[in-house]
Amino acid sequence: PAAPAGGADPVTAEELAAQGAALRAERKAKNATPFKLFLRRIANIFVPLIPALIGCGIIAGLNGLLVNLGWLPGITPALAAIASGFMALIAVFVGYNTAKEFGGTPILGGAVASIIVYAKVADVEAFGQHLSPGQGGVLGALAAACLGVYVEKRCRRWVPESVDVLVTPTVTVLVSGLATLFGLMFLAGEVSTWIGEAADWLLAHGGAGAGFLLGGLFLPLVMLGLHQALIPIHTTLIEGSGFTVLLPILAMAGAGQVGAALAIYLRLPRNTSIRTTIKSALWPGFLGVGEPLIYGVSLPLGRPFVTACAGGAFGGAFVGLFNQLGTDVGSTAIGPSGWALFPLLDGNHGLARTIAVYAAGLLVGYVAGFVATYWFGFTKTMLEELNAAPDEPAPAAPAPVAAEERVAEKV
Repeated sequence: PAAPAGGADPVTAEELAAQGAALRAERKAKNATPFKLFLRRIANIFVPLIPALIGCGIIAGLNGLLVNLGWLPGITPALAAIASGFMALIAVFVGYNTAKEFGGTPILGGAVASIIVYAKVADVEAFGQHLSPGQGGVLGALAAACLGVYVEKRCRRWVPESVDVLVTPTVTVLVSGLATLFGLMFLAGEVSTWIGEAADWLLAHGGAGAGFLLGGLFLPLVMLGLHQALIPIHTTLIEGSGFTVLLPILAMAGAGQVGAALAIYLRLPRNTSIRTTIKSALWPGFLGVGEPLIYGVSLPLGRPFVTACAGGAFGGAFVGLFNQLGTDVGSTAIGPSGWALFPLLDGNHGLARTIAVYAAGLLVGYVAGFVATYWFGFTKTMLEELNAAPDEPAPAAPAPVAAEERVAEKV
């Protein structure tokens, strides 16, 4: 579409931000489906745990560094205990939050989930084998607490109020606990093992291709709200092997976004409004906070959002390739990305190699996002409109078109 006649101003950052806000509101409305609302509730269970995961993950990384260097041997056992204590009891916190989220009594959810980490479960035999403490992990805790909420609600419906305080908690813990010991722990343990083996197999046999798809599709998954389904998977991988190999790959999506923003900055030398927005949002983008760039710049423009995804795809393929070659690049916690992920990195070949591969992946994402956006992120018409100076008449058009409509047509 041509720009409006009569010397209209170029599309500004404020107009892009308004368009981004509208797209964000539209996405939120579309995400109000039963399945996506369920995923959001699952996310609400795990998101409150992220600060503890980050803190303990950084302490674990510091402790590993000190152990490798042979420094402060009197302190490292204490750091190991501090870093590992939360992970040893994470099932209890998941059970507590699950009951809270689904309308049950939180402490009963925690009580049922605590069965999973109790040492004496090793004396219980189910499906022909003895259970092990922690078997089933967060998935078992999630299932146990959900069952506990169901039993509790049924009890409160039928138990007289005069004995509710005695009967309901007892029946809830007893029924849910027996189901957990003689079914859920074993089944959830099998699922957890399968998730870990599937992630290892995927990256070992198709790491570059898997990384390309994961890195390229993560931003659209965020737009659709489907990324929340990955939170329990990340937590399960961290609980099983100490780190998640998926998060560093997904973090490449943010690198592609940063590279795209840099290209937009250079391609629009006369649009001071958008360039100012990019300058203010770029440093948060380097630290893994991509929403200002996504909703304020690339998504309203349309094509640069697609090329940013391409940058993430190439960065993800790079990290995935190294996983395929045997160098696991993982994160000990979920939440941060970009440069903020460096303190949480861990792998199977030492911290130095892990950091080097991740840093190189970020660089690939920056460069690929920049190149894709610089050469393919704009049409000639888009550049004419977005670079039109305020005092310079834009190319004539047969009829006036509002600025918002111009942006919408590009999207």
